[in-house]
Amino acid sequence: MQPLLPATLPTLHFIGVTTRQSSIMTIFSRWAEALGLGACAINGIDLPLHASPEAYRDVVSFVRNDPHSRGALVTAHKIDLLHAASGLFDELDPHAASLHEVSCLSKRHGRLIGHAKDPISARLALDAIVPPGHWHGVDEQGGNGQGADAFLIGAGGATTAISWNLMQPRHGRDRPRRIVVSDIDEARLQGLRRFHASVGSDLPVEYVLTKTTAQNDWILQGLPRGSLTVNATGLGKDRPGSPLGPDARFPDGCLVWELNYRGDLVFLAQAEAQAASSGLATFDGWNYFLHGWTQVIAEVFALDIPSSGEGFDALSTLAGGAPRRNGAVR
Repeated sequence: MQPLLPATLPTLHFIGVTTRQSSIMTIFSRWAEALGLGACAINGIDLPLHASPEAYRDVVSFVRNDPHSRGALVTAHKIDLLHAASGLFDELDPHAASLHEVSCLSKRHGRLIGHAKDPISARLALDAIVPPGHWHGVDEQGGNGQGADAFLIGAGGATTAISWNLMQPRHGRDRPRRIVVSDIDEARLQGLRRFHASVGSDLPVEYVLTKTTAQNDWILQGLPRGSLTVNATGLGKDRPGSPLGPDARFPDGCLVWELNYRGDLVFLAQAEAQAASSGLATFDGWNYFLHGWTQVIAEVFALDIPSSGEGFDALSTLAGGAPRRNGAVR
């Protein structure tokens, strides 16, 4: 880990793995000007995946005690950081307390607050991917009549937030028939199982330990038409590759969501190669990236940032990109 030097301007820290490669390092200054933040800065803090508890406590203590550090966004370390440094927070928001993770650190009146913004970001991104009525085939485009599944590959923080949103009883019948979660780590699966039990949802969930891509391919092959498949592993960004094998086949009409927006994006390329022949709708992680960052910036700098409409679209334009659907920019 690089030295933690005192900030000289109001600073938002970015706690990740390869922060210098993220688009936010160039986007932030444009957004800061558009949002009227004045002189401020963003600073990347890189930690290896599953860093030592001491490293997490050092970072959180630094953000807490440094006068010009306004807060932080956390990726890849959301669960481990809170587990190691929970005693350094003065308060956790309800989502952080429930999900046992933090994706945002903010400071109010000398108090350090931990937030879990993923449930909000995941809901906003899901709304742009899954059309109303999709799950039970009641949309006008014709469904399969038997329901569709959600297959979430990777049992980390993103899957926790996405599955929580899919389970919400307010959706009524507009929920997947079941959720299948796979991961290479049994402890992560058991942690997610405990979280789902605390939620008390009646939606069936299967937890599958997968040590090979062939096991994920087998799950994929058994999904009904129109299911949602999500790469929430970090493969394709933090590490090269895909959680699926080269011969994996998506079900017809599948909604395929690659949570990464940068990297080699092998998983997304696999889906895009089958999109035309199988009627797939493919999405990258651009909208999730935008919602994740704007939610945190709003919290850290006490701003009201729109999550849709012209104001949000303007921030997306300033960022210089747009999400891909079926291989095209939209």
